[in-house]
Amino acid sequence: MSAVTVTATTTLNGRIPNGNGKLETALNGYRKNGCVKQELTTSLQTAAPFSTDPIAIAERERCHYGRIPRAAALAGTAPRRVRVYSDGIYDMFHQGHARQLQQAKTVFPNVYLIVGVCSDSLTHSRKGRTVMTEDERYEAVRHCRYVDEVVRDAPWEYDEEFLDKHKIDFVAHDDIPYTTEDCEDTYAMIKAKDMFVATERTEGVSTSDIVARIVRDYDIYVRRNLARGYSAKELNVSFLNEKKFRLQNKMDELKDKGKKVMTNIGEKRVDILTKWEEKSRELIDAFLLLFGPDGRLSSIWNESKGRLMQALSQPPSPRSSPPPSENGDSHSHSPTHSILHFRGSASPPPPKSRRYETLWEAQADVSCSERVGESEASVQRQLTDDGSDSDDDYQDTSPYL
Repeated sequence: MSAVTVTATTTLNGRIPNGNGKLETALNGYRKNGCVKQELTTSLQTAAPFSTDPIAIAERERCHYGRIPRAAALAGTAPRRVRVYSDGIYDMFHQGHARQLQQAKTVFPNVYLIVGVCSDSLTHSRKGRTVMTEDERYEAVRHCRYVDEVVRDAPWEYDEEFLDKHKIDFVAHDDIPYTTEDCEDTYAMIKAKDMFVATERTEGVSTSDIVARIVRDYDIYVRRNLARGYSAKELNVSFLNEKKFRLQNKMDELKDKGKKVMTNIGEKRVDILTKWEEKSRELIDAFLLLFGPDGRLSSIWNESKGRLMQALSQPPSPRSSPPPSENGDSHSHSPTHSILHFRGSASPPPPKSRRYETLWEAQADVSCSERVGESEASVQRQLTDDGSDSDDDYQDTSPYL
């Protein structure tokens, strides 16, 4: 019994036999007033049974087995449903597998599709290691909508006993010869009995292609599973590779955040341009006020420059006035004072670069003035050596006066 449930008349592939032995196309409908009413009644309620389940055994016992000729199967005149068998590994069940089973299901108008799935031990010895276990592959196939029954631990080669046990009318597979150690084509016997129907493979889709894709992008898938919570031990990844992959994940997260920011900016660029046009004049005026020729920055710079030059230049030394004489005259007529006054009035303030030379010359002038004063005092003593105590007692006895 199929896993497909229908309303009204039970049909397969949308065919309803009429009284003349011909098939009328009507998808699960019924005839009323000469018209076929269409209903959306097809639904999948349960998965396809295994060949050892009671429902599959009951279906097999109801079948009065006698191989249906190809012409009757194609014409849809067979007295029962045509039992078509298809087998395979069905590792990593994909759309290529589903399309192949769809072709097997629709090769004749009224088909009961039986699918055989090979076990792990047989597959590993004949074809190689699989990604999915045999139980996972069984479950994947029995949940395909085109499958009516699943045969577990299917054989690699066929014999009459297997065909009779499952009451197989035709075998559906692609037309590529499958060689073994014993024969050049596994389906040679089936083809000789005119029981073989060919299906087409889906180009560019196969389990080998998917495995090659995973191996090629190994780093990407390891990073994906690490990000989803798998441990390095579960992925058979070393400690250093784990750290490298996690760092790459962080970098990708940062890139994604940057892209989102740029996207948001792109969405708001119209508003930003409008606001910029509105504020552009204010920004230009503020810029000119600050950085223009008469701007605040130039004024601040000129003021700072003047203060800096004033601080670096040496101010002139103030001139010292001589002490007033006894006669109240502010100017002294002594020779020493005349010499010092002449020097003080004649020489300008020393430049900053000759500060030390000027100080040395001032000390030399002071020493010279002291010597001149001492000479005048000595002359005065010599003039008064006649024994008088003061200048008033001195009498000039020179004959020339």
